[in-house]
Amino acid sequence: METVKLSNGVEMPLLGYGVFLVPPQEAERCVGDALSVGYRLIDTAQAYQNEEGVGTAIANSGIKREDIFLVTKVWIANAGEEKAARSIDDSLRSLKTDYIDLLLIHQAYGDVFGSWRAMEQAYKAGKVRAIGVSNFQAARFFDFAHYVDIKPMVNQLQCNVLIQQTGIQPHLSETGTKMMAWGPLGGQGVDGIVKNESLSAIGARYGKSAAQVALRWLTQRGIVAIPKSSHKERMAQNFNIFDFTLSEEEMRQIASLNQHDTGTINFQDPQFVKYLIETYG
Repeated sequence: METVKLSNGVEMPLLGYGVFLVPPQEAERCVGDALSVGYRLIDTAQAYQNEEGVGTAIANSGIKREDIFLVTKVWIANAGEEKAARSIDDSLRSLKTDYIDLLLIHQAYGDVFGSWRAMEQAYKAGKVRAIGVSNFQAARFFDFAHYVDIKPMVNQLQCNVLIQQTGIQPHLSETGTKMMAWGPLGGQGVDGIVKNESLSAIGARYGKSAAQVALRWLTQRGIVAIPKSSHKERMAQNFNIFDFTLSEEEMRQIASLNQHDTGTINFQDPQFVKYLIETYG
């Protein structure tokens, strides 16, 4: 597995398995299948309500804990220094582990600075190996990173061949922050990646699918991708992307597919923020 080095020297796999919208009762099976395929990065969140199933699958996998890179996120309802600190301990218990490899602030709302102080303390205490944010768009990220002591090591964003997030890249580079892509194969208002003719034509040269090409394009850019599937065969296909390399011309061709640079969700929309806070806060 290829990796990317975070700003503190931690090596993070470039491909992982995401469990967004995986029901709690299915999480143990799905994560167990993903681990058996070869995935070693598992991405979950407090809001997904499936941390316990993820933790059980890891505990029962027979794989050494240090060989698995585990990611979870602090939810809006747990924002603030004291609540975030308690939620981190709750996540550790649910995940049945002594440490989390990467802990993120899930959304850029609520007392994010208080949450970050709790995360910095957890990092210094060895409960967490790396800390970062999720869904922080360019202006919000720049403001946040300017005022914290430990700079975010990762920013998880909606990113794929149709949503390339090029505008935020210079701001991430300033702080040495790596990008992690949720929705790398579409979803959340993005369709057409797995059947894209240009991707399919490129894939035919290597005996790969459009989806495999889309994932390889991300990982060749140093972006961590976390595709999700509940089918083991599709998990295996998504995992099998490191035995070919896209040419510079193919990378440029795929870059021309960009449609929504900052994503299909307007995180600046007051109605969206109101919905999140009133529903999940």
